[in-house]
Amino acid sequence: MKRILIIVSFFISTMLLMAHPAYADEMIAGAAASMTPMGKLVQDNRATILRSYLRSQDSPLADDAQNFVYTADKYNLDWKLVAAIAGVESTFGKHIPKNSYNAWGWGVYTGAQDGVHFSSWYDGIRTVSENLRKNYVDNGAKNIYDVGWTYAANGDSWGSHVTYFMNQITNFTPVDPIALNISI
Repeated sequence: MKRILIIVSFFISTMLLMAHPAYADEMIAGAAASMTPMGKLVQDNRATILRSYLRSQDSPLADDAQNFVYTADKYNLDWKLVAAIAGVESTFGKHIPKNSYNAWGWGVYTGAQDGVHFSSWYDGIRTVSENLRKNYVDNGAKNIYDVGWTYAANGDSWGSHVTYFMNQITNFTPVDPIALNISI
């Protein structure tokens, strides 16, 4: 009987120790954990990386990093794309028409000073993501340069700038110890 109690205690302790770090990381950093088909717990650090990158740019969009990732997944887009477009169009939301929450130059046509006004950053992220999917990708755009020729005045230059920011985000390493997650 004593042996069974020891084994059960060991099993419960092991499970608690394994579960606690992932839960703590999720609560601290806002990252999501998921299981692989092999049963391994994997930390999804995309929102953490994007939040840290946007903070390094002093972007007002930083607190919406999880919304970028969620919406990209919903519309099957690269999780860095809409944030990178904001980098090109408004220096990550720092230079926008007053009270517009429009970091993407959405609806700002050549010669115009203003465009679409969104009710929040998330409204803008959702609208831009949905329309990139429906109006560009679903209509044949194969890459960012294809999108650029309709989205911007010079597709090649615009596409190069968006690609630059996407690469910056990809290669970014958070320096904030709280933002550094460990995959189990």
